[in-house]
Parts: sequence; structure tokens; C-alpha cells
Amino acid sequence: MPSDTRGKYDVIQWLMFQMGGVGPMFGQRGHFVRAAPEKIPYAIDRYTNEARRLMNVIEKRLGEAAYLGGDYSIADIATFPWVVGVRREPEQLESRPNLKRWLDAISERDAVKRGPRGDGGYATEAAHG
Repeated sequence: MPSDTRGKYDVIQWLMFQMGGVGPMFGQRGHFVRAAPEKIPYAIDRYTNEARRLMNVIEKRLGEAAYLGGDYSIADIATFPWVVGVRREPEQLESRPNLKRWLDAISERDAVKRGPRGDGGYATEAAHG
């Protein structure tokens, strides 16, 4: 967390953006696309469109700064797991080069490389288990 007041509030602002927008909307999209027992086109369209709108907001911000809060911060750590799934839709990244750069940069961090895989295991298990 930055020590200066302005930097601290920038990070908090982007963390709240994740908590109030990215997490809930990407979560709902994931549920209706992958987990709902019944495909409801209205719900899929609503949450897909909102997730794309939020990606556009992130894209704009990342055109102004390397990371959401300026420097790498809890805002990026909280947002990344929700957004990284967009890699399953490469066409969504073609028009969002800043988002792609951000995803690539965070993916290369050592802690992220050691973190959970999509199958519930951890990346380090492949080397140790």
C-alpha cells in the first residue's frame, strides 16, 4: 500500500471497483455461462456485457498506469483472478492491449507462478509431486 495519501486512495478506489463490480459481475457471468443448470440467454448476455464494460474500464486505466493503483498492489492481486479467465476468449484481448499486457505482467510474477492452477492444484506440485 502506498504511504502517500493520494496513492493510498487510488489503490483503495480500484480495490472497491473490484469488490463492487469485477468480482460480482464476473462471478455471475461465470455462474450463468458454466454452472447454471439451465442456460438463460438474458442472464448470460447481461453479465457478459457488463464484464466487457468493466474490462473496457480496466483497459482505459491501464493505458494511464502500469497497474490499477499505479504500482502493483492489492487492487491488482484482487482483480487478476477474476479477469485472467478472459484468456479463454483471445478475441477479447485483441482490442484491449493494455489489459493483455497487465495479465502477462502479473502472470510472470513468481508468487502467481506458484499459485493455484485451474484444476485446484498448485503450479509447484508439478515439480514436486
